[in-house]
Amino acid sequence: MGPSDMVLVVDCDRSTRALVGAQVARLGLDCSPVSSSEAALLAVESDEPALAVIAVELPGLNGLGLLQALHDRYENLPVILTSSRHVDSVGRAAGLMLGADDYLVKPLDPAELLARMRRSLGRSDRLAGKARPEDGTSQTDDLSRREREILLLLADGKTEMEIANDLVLSPRTVATHIQNVLRKLGVHSRTQAVAAAYREGLVDTAKR
Repeated sequence: MGPSDMVLVVDCDRSTRALVGAQVARLGLDCSPVSSSEAALLAVESDEPALAVIAVELPGLNGLGLLQALHDRYENLPVILTSSRHVDSVGRAAGLMLGADDYLVKPLDPAELLARMRRSLGRSDRLAGKARPEDGTSQTDDLSRREREILLLLADGKTEMEIANDLVLSPRTVATHIQNVLRKLGVHSRTQAVAAAYREGLVDTAKR
């Protein structure tokens, strides 16, 4: 069974759900607005949406976690992420690396949103970009407890200095741990490390 004519809209803000729904109506599609990831997963149990527009900041399972869960079920589902965090470049890049089609910063511009939705719906060949280890091993298995702790803080959008303050460590020590994380994960940037943390299920998606 292929995708339905439904666009899933997940946002805890009612006005944003209404704004997105109005643009969905202009596309001639049905809108399924929900306020949480749990409700979103229930809404797609029987039908694959044509598109999902998901806020990163959600109660419980956050938007990046929901993106991963939806792509586990519907690999080629187009997803547009939205966020009220203007400076979280790591989170933005991680979302795109996890398979999001687009990432928009709030407040949403209706015309831009409509154009982005049209573009995402028009794509027929999407690269999933979510290769997983086939031997049952995890990229994060070799991380120490401290390294996992620092990776989780990176995934939460913390800067190196903020991590140092939170863990009562020197910035030099934090930098060394981060380099060890990158080496053990076989990645070259903090963004790639955060994406790996979500792929491997290391991030506690109930924390937000």
